[in-house]
Amino acid sequence: MIDLVFWPLIAAFVITGIHVYLGLHVVTRGVIFIDLALAQVAALGSTVGILMGLDHDSTGSYMMALVFTFIGSAFFSYVRSSNQKVPQEAIIGITYVVCAAAMILLFSKSAEGSEHLNHFLVGSILFITPEKIGYMALLYSAIGLFHWKYRDRFFEVSRSHLNTKSLDRSVRFWDFLFYVTFGFVVTVSVKIAGVLLVFSYLIIPTVAALIFQDSIRGRLIFGWSFGILGSLAGMFVSISLDVPTGAAIVVTFG
Repeated sequence: MIDLVFWPLIAAFVITGIHVYLGLHVVTRGVIFIDLALAQVAALGSTVGILMGLDHDSTGSYMMALVFTFIGSAFFSYVRSSNQKVPQEAIIGITYVVCAAAMILLFSKSAEGSEHLNHFLVGSILFITPEKIGYMALLYSAIGLFHWKYRDRFFEVSRSHLNTKSLDRSVRFWDFLFYVTFGFVVTVSVKIAGVLLVFSYLIIPTVAALIFQDSIRGRLIFGWSFGILGSLAGMFVSISLDVPTGAAIVVTFG
């Protein structure tokens, strides 16, 4: 069993590391479903790429997903305005359901549509390769270092997210930077773990950490521990009962 889950566990550890940190920002901002929406936007981009003849794991498919995610990131940054009449969370929810419905429509005429839909939902983390983990670790480390260097600014913008009365260009710039870097992470994670598992890694360990810890450091350590132990337990359940790994981890987290 150790041989079977070794690389998936390493992947889960890497995903947990960046997602728990970003989850603190997301929950602080009060845009809980932003990850789910951006993940669905990325999945829609990949869907368009697949229907254009690109392989799911190809560079072209990844770039298509990234373009869609950047557009979504710019859109979510833009809709946070000082004259906001509709809550940003409502717009995020609408984006999610429209993209999900569009993906279903696009795959409805495909012979492998149901298989692709299932992959986008729960991913295939159990079959990840060391090469993909290496690429993911390098990208997430670069984004993590960038956020660490400018952590005070990012947290300042996140804490003031609900205050839309004084949105100057500086705030909008850092808001956009957050969504862009967040979009990079989501695009890669969805390809590996699927929409449901990506959302779970971002929100569930973070919420648990917020309940039991007060400091940022304490919340990060608690969230990372929660994510790692939950991933280990979920993979054990998946292999023991022969059920989908992504769904098993999500249920274990819950």
